[in-house]
Amino acid sequence: MAEFSLPANSTVKQGKDWPAQSGAGKTQSFRIYRWTPEDDKNPQVDTYTIDTDDCGPMVLDALIKIKSEIDPTLTFRRSCREGICGSCAMNIDGTNTLACTKYISDVKGDVKIYPLPHMEVVKDLVPDLNKAYAQLASIEPWMKTESPPPPDRERLQSPEDRKKLDGLYECILCFCCSTSCPSYWWNGDRYLGPAILLQAYRWIVDSRDEHTGERLDDLEDPFRLYRCHTIMNCTKTCPKGLNPAKAIAEIKKLMVERQY
Repeated sequence: MAEFSLPANSTVKQGKDWPAQSGAGKTQSFRIYRWTPEDDKNPQVDTYTIDTDDCGPMVLDALIKIKSEIDPTLTFRRSCREGICGSCAMNIDGTNTLACTKYISDVKGDVKIYPLPHMEVVKDLVPDLNKAYAQLASIEPWMKTESPPPPDRERLQSPEDRKKLDGLYECILCFCCSTSCPSYWWNGDRYLGPAILLQAYRWIVDSRDEHTGERLDDLEDPFRLYRCHTIMNCTKTCPKGLNPAKAIAEIKKLMVERQY
């Protein structure tokens, strides 16, 4: 599991306790990380108690209820509510996951919610993903070809080649995997991390792409690829059930095979 850890020289104090609204039935408390950089104060954890009988079943439903009915200053990302966009990735009950697919009933006791670990925080539960998206851009995640496309149809794949993309194209770039990886915590400025490497492999293995050698050359680096130590946190935490560790292993295997 990816436990949330604070930046150096930072402490979290107990913040405000928001009691349940009057007339509440079945209640549950949510302990939520709060921090506003402009306030020049240490982070704190505020506790909100809500009526879960008057709330949807997911953690995201509870966050929306808290923001709408109790504390409008609470800040978090969310969009699709269907586990597709990856916007609401956060650390819930000690595990990186999506708030929109995490059932409140899966958590025993208070629900502890923090931003994705070891990322700079913009505000409250919102991590700064600029570095992660810059790393994504560095692998050029689009089809690169030299031959002209067929004049009368799209570029085709055999069913066997198309099947190689299963378990790769489904990645929603929530970065739950990268932010659960100790190697990424320690070397995130140079190691690409499991999310980006899975994306890289998706294009390396695509039979329609004609720059496989160039893509492998770009990853041939002591840090960009080889900081992966197969800890497997990435695979354990992926909310889509994907296996970034396997994708990284396949890239390493291709690196070896091209030498012979």
